[in-house]
Amino acid sequence: MAENFDVIVIGAGPGGYVAAIRAAQLGFKVAVAEKRATLGGTCLNVGCIPSKALLQSSENYHEALHGFADHGITLGSVSLDIARMQARKAEVVGANTKGIEFLFKKNKVTWLKGEAKFTGPNAVEVAGQGYTAKHIIIATGSDSVPLKGIEVDEKKIVTSTGALELDKVPGRLVVIGAGVIGLELGSVWRRLGAEVTVVEFLDRITPGMDNELSKSFQQILTKQGFTFKLGTKVTSARVEGDEVALTLEPAKGGEAEALKADVVLLAIGRYAYTKGLNLEAAGVATDERGRVVVDKHYATNVPGVYAIGDVIAGPMLAHKA
Repeated sequence: MAENFDVIVIGAGPGGYVAAIRAAQLGFKVAVAEKRATLGGTCLNVGCIPSKALLQSSENYHEALHGFADHGITLGSVSLDIARMQARKAEVVGANTKGIEFLFKKNKVTWLKGEAKFTGPNAVEVAGQGYTAKHIIIATGSDSVPLKGIEVDEKKIVTSTGALELDKVPGRLVVIGAGVIGLELGSVWRRLGAEVTVVEFLDRITPGMDNELSKSFQQILTKQGFTFKLGTKVTSARVEGDEVALTLEPAKGGEAEALKADVVLLAIGRYAYTKGLNLEAAGVATDERGRVVVDKHYATNVPGVYAIGDVIAGPMLAHKA
């Protein structure tokens, strides 16, 4: 027999866990379905939090190498311990995810461990067990957009997830996509010593940003050692031994060129993640880009079913969720 809740939230990211905790505080019987081994979603596990941890570490390293002398501070030889840097990042992530787990227990939120799928308008299944709820909130977030002809292995050709886990500084890092995620992670590895080349299909970086800001940002990054290939598309990238061989072409057509890298970061955007949700069983409508359609109250076309965060239209940002 299916267990019944007042509210079931699918996804424990910044949108989902906040919604669940608040609903519980308001007196609802709440459950959250989450397939990861830890709570917090992309942001806490493989997004905002680990990237900021590495940014801080890389900034400190760069400052110790290049900035202290101007202040009359003389250091001995400065060395880099990537293993320790990654361990600190993991500690920061762990403290945050454990904090959410504590809040779930404190507010009596039930964690349904596993991937959820709809079996009807007000029913879901998680790990073979059925559950029903008057209100269901879809907060499944987003995933990295793939690029045809490029196979991600998270070792040599990586998404942001793999770029956060590298165990050594790549000599040459090629970033495909000049959005905020690629540039942020490119900055981390550039400060740690990598040669960074950014390949962007459009003729400018950070296309969603004000044009004047984008130009200033590009100047700053160029000064830091970035190389930009704008108006350029990647037609192939394949692992050859310890290298990745890329083929580039002008976006408007022209002669191809070859480029070699030690690691390639694919960061051309993210898409709403509804895979495996079985939205059809509930009758939930999606748009042409696969995002769940909601009104101004985040209600879907199905009474009692709502959606928030990256899985709906709008900026894919944690604070929006």
